[in-house]
Amino acid sequence: MGQAKTLTESELKRLLKVVASERYGPRNRLVVLLGHWAGMRVGEIASLKVSDVLNKDGSVKDSINLSPEQTKGNSPRTVHLPKKLQEEIIAYVKRVGLGKDHPLIPSQKSRSGFNANSLCSTVKHWYNLAGIDNGSSHSGRRSFLTKLASQGVSARVLQELAGHRNLATTQRYIDVNDEMKKVAVELAA
Repeated sequence: MGQAKTLTESELKRLLKVVASERYGPRNRLVVLLGHWAGMRVGEIASLKVSDVLNKDGSVKDSINLSPEQTKGNSPRTVHLPKKLQEEIIAYVKRVGLGKDHPLIPSQKSRSGFNANSLCSTVKHWYNLAGIDNGSSHSGRRSFLTKLASQGVSARVLQELAGHRNLATTQRYIDVNDEMKKVAVELAA
């Protein structure tokens, strides 16, 4: 199987429309946006507690400090949250009414929330419903990194945002497309 698909803006909108129509629309939307706007892995998303994203006063943090247990490489990392995502989080938490010790992404089947595998399967299901071939739980991260690369963010910054130890790993996440090449050659002229 090839790499997860990177999404265009229109595909992301279509995916968000599909997840909004599902039973747990606000929760599902947040899962998608944490991947696409913050570059989080599905396992990291599944591990989040409300206290990971909210300050003691109830305001949204501007970054999430993931513990080694929450990350793939067992190394702590900081996930920076854009303002738009912070607004999404606060609206979601207010709407759903979760306590600080609750999972940020609750599951209807488990009080402790999703595990990484079940959330991965759920996300794959949403991509299938949206008719997006090769979409998976990793599509958000790949789309996040590719979008930033196309806007000129340095590979070193992308590596830090992704939480990768090796730059070569980060580079494999970035899809190079014709539009990126056109912009690049225009810079040389």
